Amino acid sequence: MAIQPRQKPETVSTQYALDDQIGFILRKVSQRHTAIFAAAFPDLTAPQWATLAKLYESGPTSQNQLGRLVALDAATIKGVVDRLGARGLTMTAPDPADARRVVVALTEAGRKEAERGFPVAEAVTVETLAALSVEERAQLVQLLKALE
Repeated sequence: MAIQPRQKPETVSTQYALDDQIGFILRKVSQRHTAIFAAAFPDLTAPQWATLAKLYESGPTSQNQLGRLVALDAATIKGVVDRLGARGLTMTAPDPADARRVVVALTEAGRKEAERGFPVAEAVTVETLAALSVEERAQLVQLLKALE
């Protein structure tokens, strides 16, 4: 039995081009950014870096709230916090106000790692956006934030 090519329904636009679709473009840009990030931070994943940076910015916070702040679900943020804790970069403790909650904080080593990483992360952003002018960079960030 020969496989027949799929026929395009008449209601589908003949102007569709994958290379012009926002999801495809965002995925390609994300892959490029991920490669730049991985080269700059060989010992941290992007979620681990986001966790360190957000804890530095916000201070100790509940694990659940931290997950929301860095856009990770409860299971994922727990794994990230566990891995950072195993490296001595974060510590956890029961919340004194509610023992069901876990509070996450940076250790001194975690604070130093975040401080060391900030200029590296800024360089990653600059490299990711290198093809754009300063004005285009600001516009792109503004537009992407509008889509969040």
